[in-house]
This record gives sequence, structure tokens and C-alpha cells, in this order.
Amino acid sequence: MRIYTCHMAGEGAKNMSPGQAILARKNLDRRLATLRDEAVAVPPRGWLKGIREALGLSTRQLATRMGAAYSRITAMEKAEVTGAITIKSMREAAEAMGCTFVYAIVPTTSLDDIVRQQATHKAEVSLGRLHHTMRLENQAMEGGDLAIERQRIIAELLAGSSRRLWDDK
Repeated sequence: MRIYTCHMAGEGAKNMSPGQAILARKNLDRRLATLRDEAVAVPPRGWLKGIREALGLSTRQLATRMGAAYSRITAMEKAEVTGAITIKSMREAAEAMGCTFVYAIVPTTSLDDIVRQQATHKAEVSLGRLHHTMRLENQAMEGGDLAIERQRIIAELLAGSSRRLWDDK
């Protein structure tokens, strides 16, 4: 499995032009597609316990390798199953077992689809307000005109900064 890093986050993303952001999003999406398509089944008792037992390590042996108390290992294994473990603890345990801890946020669909869905939602909200106001003034748009205006707003939103898509206003 390859390890990917996201270069869109942070200060650099603020200085990207909309075109650069689209290219970065497409590149990241292409790399994430393989992860999205893979079915990763979490062991029922968690990764820590599953890997530890598969390696034949006892909790005491892992505790010794980590320089930790025995009770910390059992607490970590329970915390992983409940979702209360920290990334730092997972990383430390993985390293102690000769493994690499992998942490990822994998979109359920393509990043472009998520952005387009948000643009569509924002266009619907905007168009709803506009259409309501125009109806009150007896200037309501027809169905075909609404569809054309919806597509125009979506295109305008997609052409601009994607940060605007996520503003509540």
C-alpha cells in the first residue's frame, strides 16, 4: 500500500489559483481512488490486538517494546475498539511491532463530485431565495429558465474559489 500526503491543505492552498486548486484536487482524487475502491476490513477486536496476536506478541512483550506498563497495552486495545485511542498511541504501538500506522480520510465519492454536490446545494439555496423574491413581485421564472439559471450559478461557483462553496452565507 502506498502512503499519500495531501498537499492542498495549509497555507499553500490559500495562495492557489482556482485552476491550480482544481488540478491539485484531481491529482489527490486520482491517488485516493485506489483507497476508495479497496475494502479494508477492520479486525473485530481492533488492529492493535489483531496484529499483536498475528505476530505472536503477548501484551507484556509489546509493553516492554514500547517501554510502557502492561496495563497501558490492554487499555490501548480497548480504546481502539471504542474509538478513543490517539493517533500518537497507534503510531507508537505500530512502530513497536515493526509496522507503519496509516491514517487516511477517504472520500466516499470523487472529490470533484463532492465539490459539485456542494455547488449544486448552494445554487439551489440561492436560486430558492431569488425565485421566492421574484414570485412575490409577480416575476417568477419558468421551469426552463430556472434550470438555465441553476446551471449558470453552479458553473459560476465551480469557476471561483472552492472556499466560497463552504461558506454558510
